[in-house]
Amino acid sequence: MVFYLKLDKIAPMITIENETDYRPNENLLEQIAAELSEGDIELTFTDDETIRRMNKEHRGIDRPTDVLSFPLQKVPFAPLGEIVISVEYAADKASQYGHSLDDEIALLFIHGLLHLLGFDHETDEGRMRRKEEEVIRRFGLPESLIVRTEGNDA
Repeated sequence: MVFYLKLDKIAPMITIENETDYRPNENLLEQIAAELSEGDIELTFTDDETIRRMNKEHRGIDRPTDVLSFPLQKVPFAPLGEIVISVEYAADKASQYGHSLDDEIALLFIHGLLHLLGFDHETDEGRMRRKEEEVIRRFGLPESLIVRTEGNDA
């Protein structure tokens, strides 16, 4: 007897490098990734000093930030790219906005993943904002990162 398994969508794999004590809600991050893409993702959790150095090196901005995205060239079997999140920065924002660190990390992950997928809120006439808000509603998360940072350097 032969069985056939129909796969509608292959779940992406998230490879996590964690330089912090934070324990991410991997289930939520995997659900978000599966909602948006079939591609694999590298995710790094770090601190403000490390992300500040990366921000300076790659964007010329000498200050910490919440999330950075590094898309890779589209090569078969290669990951979409890397998302780097400062847990320290995220914890401050979660406290400031009155929600959990897991929720803030999920917001940053969505934002970073959309950048890996080619969205750019600075040039796409609201496409990224609409997509981000759609995913945020689907997962019952707090206000969009783009909405919170409009008028600021995100």
